Amino acid sequence: MAHRRSNRQRNRWAASLLNVGPTDRVLEIGFGPGIAIAELARQAGRVYGIDHSKLMMRQAARRNAAAVRADRVRLMHTSVDDLPSFDHPLDAILAVNSVGFWPDPVGRLRQLRRALRPGGRIALASQPRCPGVTTTGAAEQLHYLLTQAGFTHIQVETMDLTPAVVCVLATNPTDGQP
Repeated sequence: MAHRRSNRQRNRWAASLLNVGPTDRVLEIGFGPGIAIAELARQAGRVYGIDHSKLMMRQAARRNAAAVRADRVRLMHTSVDDLPSFDHPLDAILAVNSVGFWPDPVGRLRQLRRALRPGGRIALASQPRCPGVTTTGAAEQLHYLLTQAGFTHIQVETMDLTPAVVCVLATNPTDGQP
């Protein structure tokens, strides 16, 4: 996964859309070989990552060894169904090409929203490769899921790759709505 140039570009691009800063606490769900984790670790104060694959855990740990040793990155072997608790609210959340595998994605997004500070951002990226699936369709689906989970200020960004990548960004409302 880390060897394909388009995968590296996609992950770095999606991470950059969150505009994280040096005090931000960020979670990546389904981090794969850790490309976006490395990008986020260069910008954020603390990066958490969860992935269900032991192989991806090993690859991401190697790629981010210095940041893990410095306690700027914490990688956890778990799934989105068993989210860990965080001692402080998160500032940003990233998921690239993983939402389609989540059981009850609206329920998971609601749970993630509770872990995100008011005004925090989430980015869900998808590079559809299945026949008949378009970036427009993927964007509409992600927009719908985020809306159903209570996120607001939804925007769509597209990266011109083959196939194209769509990233839907949203904000956790600041008005305390559930």
